[in-house]
Amino acid sequence: PISYERQLGDSELSYYLPSRATGVNDMYLHLGFKAPKSRMLRRRVRAVWAILRMRHPLLASKVVMRSYEDVRFVFHPPSSAEDALAEADGVLDFRSQSKDGTYLLEWYLNGPRTLSNERLSYLVVSHTPTPDDQLPTPPSTPSNSADPLVEQATDSDDGDRVVDFEFFICAVHCISDGMALVQFSNDFFSLLGSASSPEELEQNVADEWKQRWAHPIPSDTSALPLSSDEKLGIEKHRFRRAAGQIDFQNFLRKQIGGQAFPRRRDPVRHTIVPTTSFKEDLTKVMLKKCKAQGVSISSALFAVCNIAYARMTSREKQELPLMMYAAINIRSYFPKAARDSYWFLAVGYFNVVLPNFMPTSSDVSETFWQRARKAKEQISRVASSPLIKSRIRAMAIMRGKQSRLWAKEDDEKAAGTWVPPPPTTDEPSAPKHPSQALIGLSSLGNLDAIYEYANFPDIKLHTFTPGSRQRHSGMLMFGYTFAGKLWISLGYDENGFDRETIDLFWGNVHAAVHEFLT
Repeated sequence: PISYERQLGDSELSYYLPSRATGVNDMYLHLGFKAPKSRMLRRRVRAVWAILRMRHPLLASKVVMRSYEDVRFVFHPPSSAEDALAEADGVLDFRSQSKDGTYLLEWYLNGPRTLSNERLSYLVVSHTPTPDDQLPTPPSTPSNSADPLVEQATDSDDGDRVVDFEFFICAVHCISDGMALVQFSNDFFSLLGSASSPEELEQNVADEWKQRWAHPIPSDTSALPLSSDEKLGIEKHRFRRAAGQIDFQNFLRKQIGGQAFPRRRDPVRHTIVPTTSFKEDLTKVMLKKCKAQGVSISSALFAVCNIAYARMTSREKQELPLMMYAAINIRSYFPKAARDSYWFLAVGYFNVVLPNFMPTSSDVSETFWQRARKAKEQISRVASSPLIKSRIRAMAIMRGKQSRLWAKEDDEKAAGTWVPPPPTTDEPSAPKHPSQALIGLSSLGNLDAIYEYANFPDIKLHTFTPGSRQRHSGMLMFGYTFAGKLWISLGYDENGFDRETIDLFWGNVHAAVHEFLT
């Protein structure tokens, strides 16, 4: 059979290697929505899933690890349209559940790993049965068996009945990032929301296969999307390369953070995702207020976290600044290739550093907006730096080296062959400044600008929750506007932190939102 492969880049490797054991960083996107039952026939969903898997081959690829230096994506294109449908069906799970979407989060975040080297993506569609459905609750384990309720819906009155569904797409982080999940879900619902019959959608599968995979891909064209490392390339000019290295070292020296939540040691990780949405009228007030202050909601959320934590910090511990890490979407820095897919990892990393003290005399509101503008300045400086490409590439190389070392150590410890390195005999160097981040803050922006709601008027999206499987004592906060509302969520290992401390921080976050933004 024909196959295409390429090596993982440094950034991709830094996500793949830690995920091998328990799926750390495996991503998900959960959407709650209402739709006519006839729109959600398994046959229709399977066809749309098959089309998108052919457009974005990393979704249907596998990972083969030959060494720590040589890890590859391997893709076997479907041999026919029927093969594409069968493959899509094998990673499609229809369920009937009587609870809201929280059960899916519990299953994915805290149960056995769903994904693997052989399965880099997985799609779940869950239906909330009504009393008329009289269906037994199926097992909670993944299953690709058909849901008879959804499968048997017709164009009768019952098929037109609007009911609740959950969409849950899972993907390993080494093949992409959060913005690709958002774009994918928009494309999914745009195809599913069309008036096409199941037969017409399956004809679209056949057309897609003929266009993309019926014939071998020319050797001078990449069948798989290139890694961001390859897209960025290596600076060939020696002077510019040296300037980039100096810039990166200066960048690292400025990453000063001395605040962190106290952590607990617990062998059992359990991730929870408390999520809050603010009403549309309140969100409009927030957006108007941020605009008047010259900042975005994203910048304001950094200040929210800053004030929320400073208010719970004792005076003697406020001397060192607070650092939060974040990611930047770098797709705009790449030229678009002929066969390109947006399913590839395309993020750079940066930190926002803010003071951690509370003013004693000045207005706290004034301090809040000053820090929001400070966050905006730091974000803008990162995005507009003429050396951003070299900085992203240097960060990727550093992360790749670290991940290889840690993976080798983890494997040796698991095999009982690890030998700790001998103690260093170097002269003590000058003390380094602390560089620890309090929290990761991922701001997805205005998602209503991405979703093309007019393409699926019969499908009403109402709930959006992104995230990933956390490592022990992991924490990541999200902020975004969706369905006209501001949403904030906090995914964290509740066994890895003092619960009272996190509850106090989360309460302070909500209080700061209401105090400064409304």
